[in-house]
Amino acid sequence: MRIDVLFGPGNTIPALVQGRVVAVIDVLRASTTVAAALANGAKAVIPLDSPDEVIIRAKQFERSEVRMAGERRMRPIPGFDLGNSPGDFSVDAVSGKTVLCTTTNGTSALLAVQGARDVVMASYVNFSAVCTLLRTAARGDTDIALVCAGRDKQFSLEDASCAGRFTREIMKGLSCVEVGDGAAACVVIDTRYGDRLDQLFADSEHGRALQDAGYAADLEQCATLDAFPVIPVYQDRQLTKLGPDRER
Repeated sequence: MRIDVLFGPGNTIPALVQGRVVAVIDVLRASTTVAAALANGAKAVIPLDSPDEVIIRAKQFERSEVRMAGERRMRPIPGFDLGNSPGDFSVDAVSGKTVLCTTTNGTSALLAVQGARDVVMASYVNFSAVCTLLRTAARGDTDIALVCAGRDKQFSLEDASCAGRFTREIMKGLSCVEVGDGAAACVVIDTRYGDRLDQLFADSEHGRALQDAGYAADLEQCATLDAFPVIPVYQDRQLTKLGPDRER
């Protein structure tokens, strides 16, 4: 089997996702926020391209059943219920609700994946849970693509490092694993940082921007390994939690 890492939705070549298990990684912050929402009882998270689409889709629900969420330039969207901070998505805020969400990077990466066998969202906060699924796929000889959302469609250090950690863990104990150049480069980055995610975020352009914008608490949550041990599965244009009521 083969593992490839793709950097940004613009590099999500159909041939490299077709028939594969795909993990979309947006560490800061969409992947983390989706995991938080589902772990705290949200019925589903529906990613949408724009704030206007969120507003239009919300009209299809009873107002009490839905939460509008998202950000532009890191900031919450005026008039929306929630931003893109993981801490916003508490049990009180989202339990039993459908979350309609638009973000600058994460949702576009997710919507760019077409033709995959399975699509999940991955980050440090749900690392072990998602890694178990990816290792199962690898043992079944299914190719894997890790799609890094990046920042403004460009390479981001934190997503690459997280992809490297997944690549390294998936390969353990497996023979005949082919690793693309992108995945191999990500392993080098992850080897440098390891568990020093505070330093990773300090060195990351996006991490520094969030820090400067007053989102230090978000960075701390995004760096908490396995804080939200759920597997968000993207199917039928929505993300739901893999479990007894939501089998692949």
